[in-house]
This record gives sequence, C-alpha cells and structure tokens, in this order.
Amino acid sequence: MRLRTSPIAVAPLAALALAVLPLTAAPAQAAAGAAAPALTQLSTDPYTNTAAEHATEVEPDIYAWGTTLVADFQVGRFSGGGADDIGWAASTDGGSSWTHGFLPGITTSQGAGTYQRVSDPTIAYDPKAGVWLAQGLDISAGIDANGVSVNSSTNGTTWADPVSVAKATGSEGFDKDWITCDTTATSPHYGDCYSEWDITSSDDQVVMSTSTDGGKTWSAPKSPADTPLGLGGQPLVSPDGTVIVPFVTNGNAIRSFTSTDGGASWTASVLVSQVTMHTDGGGIRTSALPSAQIDGAGKVYVSWEDCRFRTGCPANDIVYSSAHDGSGWSAVTRVPIDPVTSTVDHFDPGFGVDRSTSGSSAHIGLYYYFYPKTSCTTATCQLEVGYLSSTTAGATWSAPTTLAGPMKLAQVAQAGGAFVGDYISAAFVSGKAYSCFAVGLPSTSSKKYNLAMYTAGGLTVAGGSVTAAD
Repeated sequence: MRLRTSPIAVAPLAALALAVLPLTAAPAQAAAGAAAPALTQLSTDPYTNTAAEHATEVEPDIYAWGTTLVADFQVGRFSGGGADDIGWAASTDGGSSWTHGFLPGITTSQGAGTYQRVSDPTIAYDPKAGVWLAQGLDISAGIDANGVSVNSSTNGTTWADPVSVAKATGSEGFDKDWITCDTTATSPHYGDCYSEWDITSSDDQVVMSTSTDGGKTWSAPKSPADTPLGLGGQPLVSPDGTVIVPFVTNGNAIRSFTSTDGGASWTASVLVSQVTMHTDGGGIRTSALPSAQIDGAGKVYVSWEDCRFRTGCPANDIVYSSAHDGSGWSAVTRVPIDPVTSTVDHFDPGFGVDRSTSGSSAHIGLYYYFYPKTSCTTATCQLEVGYLSSTTAGATWSAPTTLAGPMKLAQVAQAGGAFVGDYISAAFVSGKAYSCFAVGLPSTSSKKYNLAMYTAGGLTVAGGSVTAAD
C-alpha cells in the first residue's frame, strides 16, 4: 500500500488553478438488466505531464453538509504513486448541478505549488468554523509522502492555498490520510477536526492530529496507546464527541481505537475482525481498506471486502461490523448483493449512512465495484459499478443496480495493477445517497485513457426483502 515515487519533469498549468466549469450529463456504459440512472461526468484531467497517465481521475471521497456536496479525487495519476493534483467537484443545490476545479498551491503541475505529486484526497466540513477541508498527502521526489496538508473553502468552490498538517522529518514517509470534523453542536468538542495517517518508515505506525481552529493549525501527531501498525484509518465522531477510528492492520485485521477527550489521548486499539480476502482477478489493485460511517445515534458501521462466507474463498462479498462508540463490535455480516454461490466478485465499498436516521431504521446506501465473473484475467475481466440500499440498518436490502460498466482493465489507470483508487465513499442529501466514482471509457483523444469522475446523482434508499441469509 506504500506509495512509490521517482523524480519527474512537470509543466506548470497555472491557468487551470481555479477553473470552475459546469458539466452536463455525459454518456457512460451500463450493463444490461435493471434500468440504470444516467451518469453525469463531474470532471476531466486537463494535465499533460508526460510522466503521468492521462486522462485519469481516481480515488474519490465525498461529503455532504446541508444541500452542499463536495468531492475530491486524484487527477493525472502516476503509476508509481500520487497524481498531478487533487481535483474537486461541488454541488450547492443538492446535486442538481455541479462545478469543478483543481486545488491550488500544492503541486508544480498545478502551477503554484512546490510538491511534485499529491495523493489520497479526503474531504470534511467544519460547521463551527464554516469551512470545507480538503486534505491530501504531499509528495517530493524519490520518497513516500513527506507531508500532510489541507486546503480550505467557505463555499466548496473557492479554495485557499494549503496549510500544513504535518511535515515528515529525516527519512519519515507518510501514507493513507483521512480527515473528519465534529459536527454536533452539543458535543463538548464541537468543531474539532481530526486527521489520521500512518508513518511508513515506522512500519505504518498510525498517528492522529487535531485542529481546534477550522484547520488553520494542527497538534503534534499522537499514536494510540498500543502504538498500532496499519493504514486506512477513517475517523468518525459520535454525537457525544467520541472519536472512533477503524483501520486495517499490517496483519490483515480490522481494528479500532477511540478518544473521548478531543484527541488529547487515544485508547489502545481493539479487534473488530480478522479479514479473509480473495485476491481479485486481473491484477487489479484492491485491498481490505475499510469504508466507515456513523448513524445519528453514534452507531459506527465499518465495511470491507471479504470472502469468508463463500466456500473455498472464490470471490469477495462486501461485509460489515457495527458498534456504538467503538466498543463491542458485532459479528461480521454479509451484504446480500447476490447468492454466495454466484460468480460475482465485489470490492472497494463506499458505505454511506444517513445521519438523520439511526437504530433499526438507519438508512444505508452502498456503492461498490464488482466483476460479474470472478475468474478472469487482465484481458477478460469486466469491471462494473453497483449500488444497493437498506432502510432497516442492514436487516433487509434492495435488489442491486448496475450503474456503470463493463470496463476493460486497460481502460483504467495502472498503479501496482489496474487502478480506480484504493477507496470510494458515499454521502446523503435529503434522504438520497450520492457518490462519485471512476469510469473508464474508450479514449477519443490523443491521451491514452478516458478515465474520469462520474456520479449517478442521488439514489433512492429502499428496504427490499433480501436478507443477509439469502
């Protein structure tokens, strides 16, 4: 999972630093079967740096506050790690229309920054300060990421230059950051924001940092009490201010740790579950990185890909565990997208929970990638995007819908294998689940790829009658 970088030559593209362009619906491939919603293209890669792969956009995060949705993602992916810049796409009217642009001040490709690459974008909102925070990893030549920085915006469409969350010292390297903020006005730590990453040069030691001023300044990094090793932690904040951070360990287990004092200290991690994972076909780059969300009462859901429910581990399901305030994790439950005897392989979940719901009526929207046939090669694998939902906290699920695909693996970026990103996510506005995801189409230009960010708009959440036992 560690980033690999090498020296590059880049050409500045300053004129595109703050481009804001409205985009309209664009055609995308869809599999036969249930009617799929039309997709809208959110952005496109404008860069021409010959050391990177173009046109490629991968690895999105998305967050919602009120009727505003903001996503960020890598633009111009390098095969060895990182991208030319982080792009953003925003809707201020509940997903009806979108604008997009590129974060300023990070990379030399973008034109005004000092780093050669940037990676692992993630997005959050601090309602106390009234700012959006887009975080990523800063990468210089020849080493893993050597900085974590965050750009801020008061409206999701006009972005300030980044401020540093942390800078590596000596031979340190960083990987897999994530950011969240305490959005509950009655919480004792309302408005505090929390950043997580791991130190690759210390065997992926997990660390946390806290901001109490809207991301302007950040505390020195701290590790949980047991100094765990892993990556991909996704901090979440309960209504009472408890911070819960699920992550995947180097030993292929999901664990979590917490803080009840605003990040002044962090507990030792506890086991959520071991992971049993099928190696997805065609050399595609996937992993058990978790996708985690929290309901309105503080119940945390953490999901990942896992093959434990299939005899002989021939394919992965999307599975999850849940807990209140990060303790007493439930038995692992399978999302019943299809029977365990099917040929379908599922991976890269974007697990969304509507925070206006909770308990047994919590609403879940799940986006994911999949292969219809798990047994496939680089030449024959067919990559698709799916969605299903639940209005009963996962007790029952709707039938799945195919949103995009089939894509050939040659139509997506190459980074340690075919690559659409190590994660996706989902967010709710007015009861509907939104996501954005990479869709690869045949190239229609001189660029090798035509891989861009798309959304299916807000998808309805339905209960259905399919249970985990089906």
